[in-house]
Amino acid sequence: MKYASRPRGPRRFVRSLLAAALPAMVAMGVVVATPHAASAQAAPVALGAASTFGVLAGTTVTNTGATVVTGDLGVSPGTAVTGFPPGTITGARHAGDPAAAAAQVSLTAAYNDAASRTPATTVPTELGGTTLTPGVYNSASGTFQITGKLTLDAQGDPNAVFIFQTASTLVTASASTVTLVNGASPCNIFWQVGSSATLGTNSSFAGNILALTSITVTTGVTVNGRVLARNGAVTLDTDAITVPACPVVTIIPTTTTVTSSCATPGSQGKPITLTVTVRTARGTIPTGQVIFTSDGVSLGTMTLNASGQATLKPNLAEGARRIVASYLGTATLSPSHSAPLVLRVGPDSACPKCVEKAKEGAKEGAENAEPDKTLLNHRGDREHHHRKHGRLVTVQTLHTLHGVIHEGGGGGHHSTYHAGSGHHPVHHKVHYKAHKKPRVHHHYYKPRPHAGVTG
Repeated sequence: MKYASRPRGPRRFVRSLLAAALPAMVAMGVVVATPHAASAQAAPVALGAASTFGVLAGTTVTNTGATVVTGDLGVSPGTAVTGFPPGTITGARHAGDPAAAAAQVSLTAAYNDAASRTPATTVPTELGGTTLTPGVYNSASGTFQITGKLTLDAQGDPNAVFIFQTASTLVTASASTVTLVNGASPCNIFWQVGSSATLGTNSSFAGNILALTSITVTTGVTVNGRVLARNGAVTLDTDAITVPACPVVTIIPTTTTVTSSCATPGSQGKPITLTVTVRTARGTIPTGQVIFTSDGVSLGTMTLNASGQATLKPNLAEGARRIVASYLGTATLSPSHSAPLVLRVGPDSACPKCVEKAKEGAKEGAENAEPDKTLLNHRGDREHHHRKHGRLVTVQTLHTLHGVIHEGGGGGHHSTYHAGSGHHPVHHKVHYKAHKKPRVHHHYYKPRPHAGVTG
C-alpha cells in the first residue's frame, strides 16, 4: 500500500521511451539482417557428365595451330574432329561415342538451369570497365560485350556464384580480360548464351560458356573454364583451354547394365523393351537420368525409378544393332556406361522370329516320323538285291528271277528264299509277321512247272 502513493510519472516516462525506441530497434534489426540474407549464395550450375570436358560441340570441332586442351574434348551427335594434331588433348577424345552423348545431355540440363535462375539483375550490354559481385545478371538488349576489363569480386566467399544470361550473343574484344578477385573461382562462373559466342584474339576469359549454337575461339585466347556448344561447332586457333581444378567432391562409382526383352521366352515377334539397371558401389539406389544410344545415335533419355531402373521401347531399324545405356551421374555419383548389347532386330522393332529354325524343326520332324512298315519290307529286299547284283531291282523282277533260277534248278540265295517259305519267299514271310496275318499281295509267288534244261 505504501507504494500506491508513489508518483506514476517516471513509469510513464520509461514506457514512452521504450515505445519510441522499439521502431528504431526493429529498423536496425532489419538493416542487420539484410546483409545476412544477401550473403546466402545460389548453388552452382551442375555440369554432370560434361564437367570433364574443356571442349564440347554438337557437330564438329575444328582446330588450327598448337591449341592445348587440358581436359576432355568431345562432339555429339556429330563425329568430326580435325586439327588434333597439331593441337593436343591431355584428357580423352570422344567423337560421337556414348560419353559425348551423355555430356550433351548434361549440357542441355545445365543450360536450361542457368537460363531459369532468378532473380536476375539487368545490367548494360557492355561489361567492360565494371566490377560485379555474386549474382544473376542479364542484359536488356539480349547480348553481352566485354571490351577492356571485367572484374568479378567474390568478396571473400570461395563459393560465390556468377551467372550471366544472354538471349543472343556473347562477344569479347581483342585483348579483353575477365579478372577474378577476392576468392572468385572459374568453377562457379556460368555464361548462358542464347545463340553463339565469339572470343576476341589474345583475350583472357574465365568461366564456363554454355552456348545453344556455336563457339568461336579466335587466335591466342586463354580460357580458364570450358567452351561447351550444344548444337553447333567449336572452332579453335592456337588457344589454351584449361578445365579448372574445382573443389574435390567424393564421387561414388556406379555400374550400368542394359538388357532386352528378346531374351525372354515367347518374345519373338513382340516389340523390344530395353531395361537399364544402375547400381552404386555402396549398394544405394541411384537417382538421375540415363540415355540410350543405338550405334552412337540417341534413342531417348529416361529417369531412373525407385528401383534404380528405367525402360524404353525404342524405334529400331531392322538388322544388327549395338545398344549402349549411359548413366549421367549426379553431384556425388559418377557417370557410367553399359557394355554394348548387340541386338538382332526384326521388322517393326520387334524381337526377331526364328523362321529358319522353324523350317529346320519341321524338316527334322518329317525325318523323324515313323515310316510305313510295308514300304520298309519291300525297300529292304530291293536294297539286299542291289548289294548282291550291283543294281536295284523291283519286287516283280525279284519274283521273276526267283522263278527262273528255281526252274533251272539253280542254288544260291534264291533257292534259300524259296526253301525258307515254301510258296512265299523270305521277304513275304517278314511281311506276314509284320501284319500278324496273311494279306493278299500283288506279287505272290506262283510255282512254275519244273523243266529240264537241255543244251
